[in-house]
Amino acid sequence: MVKKQTAGRDNLGDFAPKFAELNDDVLFGQVWTRESELPAHQRSLITISALISAGNFEQLPAHLKIGKENGITKDEIAEVITHLSFYVGWPKAWSAFNLAKEIFND
Repeated sequence: MVKKQTAGRDNLGDFAPKFAELNDDVLFGQVWTRESELPAHQRSLITISALISAGNFEQLPAHLKIGKENGITKDEIAEVITHLSFYVGWPKAWSAFNLAKEIFND
């Protein structure tokens, strides 16, 4: 079961309340909770891959933590980033590995 997300309201609620609502209630409240259609582990792998592919490294640490909570292992994340390196670029893989090491070496 995905835990209740409040990052949108916590970080942007005063500045962009509608965006915060959509983040917390729709994206994480409705989409991420559809675990019978796609388990959270797989959603995390997809999300992490998409973030790395697009070079969205600011959001990556939070999703690496969520992925770890959803059962992604250190070996799995290393394999995913290694695989992606050939498709999305070596520099993106290096950046992703540096962030993943911080999360998965805890």
